[in-house]
Amino acid sequence: MGSIGVAAFIAKVSFVGLLAYGYLARALAPRAVAIWTVVGLGVYLGLSYLNDSFITPIFAIIDIILVFAIFKGDVRIT
Repeated sequence: MGSIGVAAFIAKVSFVGLLAYGYLARALAPRAVAIWTVVGLGVYLGLSYLNDSFITPIFAIIDIILVFAIFKGDVRIT
């Protein structure tokens, strides 16, 4: 597993983690969690037939969108 494999693992785990955190923190409605789950499954299953190299960047983009939706903006590191 190279660096691309690690990035793919982090993107998928953070997707699931963000959905769980958003639901538990009540930042995402159950309907929104269901919609994002369908989108994630669609990306994972749909793009695996076309080209596997697109899955990781799209999951990273979805993770960024979820961070903005859950935390109402960017997360401050400092």
